[in-house]
This record gives sequence, structure tokens and C-alpha cells, in this order.
Amino acid sequence: MNKAWSLVGLALVPGSVQAASVPGPAEAATQAAIEWATRIEPLVNSILERNPDALAEARALDRQRKARGPLFGMPILVKDNIDVAGPMPTTAGSRALAANVTGRDAPIVARLRASGAVMLGKTNLSEWANFRSSDSISGWSSVAGQTRNPNALDRNPCGSSSGSGAAVGAGIVDAAVGTETNGSIICPSSVNGIVGLKPTVGLVSRTHIVPISASQDTAGPMAKDVRTAALLLTAMAGSDPADPVTAEADARTQDYAKGLETASLKGVRIGVLRWATGWSTPVDAAFERALETLRAQGAVLVDIKEGPDRQAISKAEFQVLLSEFKAGVNAYLATTPPAVKTRTLADVIAFNKADAARSLGLFGQDLLEKAEATKGLDDPVYKEARATSLKGASDAIAGMLASAGVEVLVAPSAPAAWKIDTVNGDQAPFGGAGGLAAVAGTPHLTVPMERKFGLPMGLSFLGPKWGEARLLQLGAAYERARGPLAPASLAPNVEGAPQVAPLLKPVVD
Repeated sequence: MNKAWSLVGLALVPGSVQAASVPGPAEAATQAAIEWATRIEPLVNSILERNPDALAEARALDRQRKARGPLFGMPILVKDNIDVAGPMPTTAGSRALAANVTGRDAPIVARLRASGAVMLGKTNLSEWANFRSSDSISGWSSVAGQTRNPNALDRNPCGSSSGSGAAVGAGIVDAAVGTETNGSIICPSSVNGIVGLKPTVGLVSRTHIVPISASQDTAGPMAKDVRTAALLLTAMAGSDPADPVTAEADARTQDYAKGLETASLKGVRIGVLRWATGWSTPVDAAFERALETLRAQGAVLVDIKEGPDRQAISKAEFQVLLSEFKAGVNAYLATTPPAVKTRTLADVIAFNKADAARSLGLFGQDLLEKAEATKGLDDPVYKEARATSLKGASDAIAGMLASAGVEVLVAPSAPAAWKIDTVNGDQAPFGGAGGLAAVAGTPHLTVPMERKFGLPMGLSFLGPKWGEARLLQLGAAYERARGPLAPASLAPNVEGAPQVAPLLKPVVD
């Protein structure tokens, strides 16, 4: 893997060969991102593979005479389960796919390029998008190791879009692309202190993305603020003939950044998911303050105290993910180049066993093995599980919106970042309501609320299918009312964060 960041030949040092020429805006932005990544990547480890052609691509954009797209010159990082043309492999964090240089852009990447974005590189992720082991550590892959949270480096960045969240949170780029099956955009966005949007399943193409679930997978934007996320979504959204679930997307997509500056919360009825709280005292306190901000802006808050049977939905969903993972991964691997020797999920399992010292050194692959044991998409057990999970989640969201007479629902997004725990794996308390939107395929937006002990916490906005524009408008209005937040501190731990360290010292009168 090409993980080294070098500034050689980038004209960043006065007196260098290129110092006399003034770079264009795309080149300058790309150079700045590379320079910042060079300084902090040894700490954060968010980038799995850099694009050696990024500066050349930026210079080519600067030379273009045609109209410049809305993302002109913006360096963007892409999660490494998404195909990007060029010399970078798509590994999904697995050494089994180290040779997977596909030479193709996923349709969402092609759309981003058409809008003027520069592909800076590929981000680290929880291996196989966190669908390898029930004992895994979020943000770890056998290819690139452990990504760290830029707000406290001993803390977890969540997953599976760990590198995308950490890179934006650390300020390397203003935006990155993540993917979500259940929480993999929302959680890393929340704990890294950025905006993340999981779109309606069907708004964004999934072609040439390593899959987990055809029912629930979607890519989405992760960005420094709501407007940047909206710009990315506008570029990414649209129909793809190779992905039938997107057939309606062209008719649904719009300019998602339009109207954000004037969006208001006044008179908006918002359902407060009280049943999705009570699992974290600091998060609950931040949530109450966020509700006060919404109320002060004129929103009408309606408490919703009863929720659905999430345990039953989750049990059925797990069966769906196991069955669809096997089918989807086998289909994806069949399209990979001949250099990839793992042509099926069974081959991947065998590779990991043969490569156990690295691939299985920390934890196992029980989820891969359970998926391999499933009986296909015609299995009545799978079909019943999908019907149960979809109906339970869809009915819950639609029912709460209707019964409370509200436009959107709000809840805490995720816990504050927990410590990286190699021995026990992820051990965070989890609440919120994001699993419902994931299973139902409806949109979910998270916007930072505040920081406690230097750690960010996010506010979730959930709405009906195709409701992205309204969620972004309300998220932008809340973001404006909340005001600016401090950037990530890159402190070694919470105790070293500038908000905390002085309070731990002895008091000297």
C-alpha cells in the first residue's frame, strides 16, 4: 500500500523549482490538503492510500476552459470500499483484496469528478465495513491498522467510515465519501464532530462499491458543515441503470444546497424521540441543550415516549445482512481483475486463515463464516426476515411522524468517542434511533451539537423517504443557531485536551 505522503516536487518550499509559478486554485487546494495530511497523518492514520495523480488531476482542472463545476478544485477522500480509477486498489481494508486495482470509477466517483472534485485518496475503514467479526475494533483494518479520533488520539473514530470521518474532523479535507449499512456514516460523523448524511436508499448508486446489503447499503457525504454535505449530495445523487433501486433518483434529486441560508425552524413541528435517550448522561445533557436551541428558534417540540420493538427488528435485520452479504460479495468479486485470487467469500475466509498472523491476529471472522453458511436469497428464512425488518422499521418511522403530526424526528446520534480497546473491542453504550432509518432505507442527518471534555456529540434528524432536502434545511438552521464549535485538538487523550487539562492540575491560590 502506498501510504507515504511526500511533499517532494510540490513547490511548497520557497526557492523550489516551481516556486516562481503561481498554482491555480485546484492545485493550491490539493497542495494544502497534502501538506496538512503530511503533518498529521502519522497521528490520525485516516488515509489508507493516497492518489499519486491528485496534483496532476488538479492541474488539469485548472487548465480547463469549460464551465467549472460546483465542487471545482475541492480535494475529496473516498472510503476504500468504493472503486476509483487509477493506481489505487479497492481493498475494503482486507489484505485479500490488495491486488484489486479495478481501473474504474464507481458512478458516484464519476459524478464527483464531473462536478470538479479532485480524488485525493482512499480512507481507512473498519475491515469489510465492520462486517468481519463481532469482536472487532471500529476503525481497524488489516491493510492500514487503526484510525484514531482527532479529538483525542486514544479514542475510537467509530466505523465503518472511520477514515472518512477522522480525515474531515482533522481538517485534511472539507468533505469525504462514506458508506452506511447501519450507522457507518452517522456514528463516525457524530464522534468526529462533522456533518454526515445517510441518504434514502435509491438516491445514490451503489455500483462498484463492495457491498454488505442490497436492501440497506448507500453511500453518502461526510463534511465540515451542512452546506458542503449538500453540495456533495447534489453531485452524487442520480439514477444508475446498473443499480435498479435508483430508478426513481433522477426524478427525486435536486439542488440540495438551495435555500439553506434562509431556512428557518420557526413553526416547524419536530418529534423528540425520548425513548432513544437515557443511555449516556453527557449525551442526554447535550441533547437537552440542543432541544432548547430548537425551541428558541421557534420549533414546536412534541415528545414521543414510546418506540418500536427494536430487538425484533434488529434480529431480523441481522439475518438479512448475513444473506445479502454473501450474495453481494460474491457478485462483486466476480467483477474484479484476474490479479485478485479471492473470487468468492469462501476464498476470502480461506485467505484469512492462511494469512492468520496479520489478518486474524487481533480477532476472528465469525461474521464472514456465518454469512457463508447462509442459503441464498431464495431461502424463505431470508425472505421472512427482510419482510419483518422492513415493515417494522418503516411502520415505526411513518407511524411516529403521522401520530405526532411532525415533519422530522430528532434524537442523539451516538455516544461520545470511547477509548480504543484492543482487548475487549468496541464497548460503548449505544442508543439513538439511527437503526430504524438504516433498515427502512430512509434519510438520516447528523449535525454536531457540542463538545464535552473535547469530544463531539451529534444531533440526528430523521425524516420520510426522499426527505433529504428538508433535513438539510433544518440541519442548516440548527447549525446556524448553535454557532461555531472549536476544531479538533489532536490531543493525545481527553486528559490532555485544552478544555480539560487545566482542570486536572493542582489549585494554587
